[in-house]
Amino acid sequence: MLATPFDTNGAPDVASLLRIVDFAVASGADAVVYPGVASEVEQLTHDERDRLVDAVAEAAHGRVPLVMGASAQDVAASARHLRKAAEVGAIAAMVMAPDRLAGDAAGLLDHYRQLARDTAVPIMLQNAPPPAGAGFDMATIARVVVGVAAVRYVKEEAVPCGQRISALLSRPELGAASHFAGVLGGAGGRYLLDELARGAVGTMPACELADVHAAMFRAWRGGDREGARALYNRSLPLLNFQAVFRWAMTKEVLRRRGVIDCAYIRAPGPRLDAQDHAELGIMLDEVADLLRAVPTG
Repeated sequence: MLATPFDTNGAPDVASLLRIVDFAVASGADAVVYPGVASEVEQLTHDERDRLVDAVAEAAHGRVPLVMGASAQDVAASARHLRKAAEVGAIAAMVMAPDRLAGDAAGLLDHYRQLARDTAVPIMLQNAPPPAGAGFDMATIARVVVGVAAVRYVKEEAVPCGQRISALLSRPELGAASHFAGVLGGAGGRYLLDELARGAVGTMPACELADVHAAMFRAWRGGDREGARALYNRSLPLLNFQAVFRWAMTKEVLRRRGVIDCAYIRAPGPRLDAQDHAELGIMLDEVADLLRAVPTG
């Protein structure tokens, strides 16, 4: 999941965004995702969003697939983003289950049915916890997957993520959903190994440790569970730090790694103080051997 870099004046920095794409590709990411919550998408204007999506799509073309974020509170806005996803050749569009539909299973099903009528792009249903989403139960999510053939993937981020992934994949009605390609984790990669052990086909963490996450995923898929666990244990302090500071941590790490020029953020939330910067430096030093091999640009 790509961050949106800004310059010191708070304007989108396209050159740095393209370097993030390069960094993700060099790190071994199987695809890039843009924009989403980790991209500060709510702080982007429509024009900025379209312009940045175009830049990411061009940079990714022929290198890695693009999953485009198409979330919005209403159907019309999401439909607009889905049209954009088709225009730029995205392999899927990620659409968050709106928090306004919390507790309304029929309304959620209708929401995705309306979106599916106007797009040929496969949809990834993002089930996020409050306040961003509503954290729908797995029976409701399974009902949407079965009822809407365009919904081919689920991204599960409500905790406990692992138990919820198990609950979804064990729903007997999914046996009738031959279009369903699988569930992915998120939540910053903090529960990645548990998610994979329970049947997740992948994950979508933020991008500051893309190289570590890609190596962890490859180790797991290659049967090296001990190696995957070692990488997980070493990176977890940074992931816990990111859970608190979110965009501020992601961008500061990208800046320190030479991927972006400025760690400016638009989104609300805690900022790093002097001690936080010092602590982050210590944690990065502790995993420096895992980070050095990835080129940028």
